[in-house]
Amino acid sequence: MPTALAHRLLISLWVYSFLQAGRPQIPFIPGGRRVKNSKGFTLIELLIVVVIIGILAAIAIPKFANTKEKAYIAAMKSDLRNLVTAEESYFADNVTYTTALGTAFNSSAGVTVTIGTASGTGWSASAVHNGTTKTCAIYAGTGAEIAGQNEGEPKCQ
Repeated sequence: MPTALAHRLLISLWVYSFLQAGRPQIPFIPGGRRVKNSKGFTLIELLIVVVIIGILAAIAIPKFANTKEKAYIAAMKSDLRNLVTAEESYFADNVTYTTALGTAFNSSAGVTVTIGTASGTGWSASAVHNGTTKTCAIYAGTGAEIAGQNEGEPKCQ
């Protein structure tokens, strides 16, 4: 008799939970153990998230690489502008330009600045960075002009 009573109680609990939640839920298994509701993501949902992250990464990585090259070019231009200041300071003291500034000028990390020509009337220089294939150049004064470029303005190719 106790098993028939337990079954009736179980069925009435099942009907009650069906009416309350709109779908059947069995809160107890015969024997008194409780059924756990397993909540979480399905495999398909996880795969969709991984695919979306992969697509976003494929879009972002080339843009990041382009940003790095712009930063290298900005470093080269900055070093060439600093070289203009160092050369003009040297000229104010010695009334000539030089190819050997010593400690008066230091380039940024990864940038190599080469002063090509220097005279009493002008100078030219170029800069390269080990992170890009582009080269920047600048000149000041006469006798060291670079075709298609304004004096004192770094130009990169």
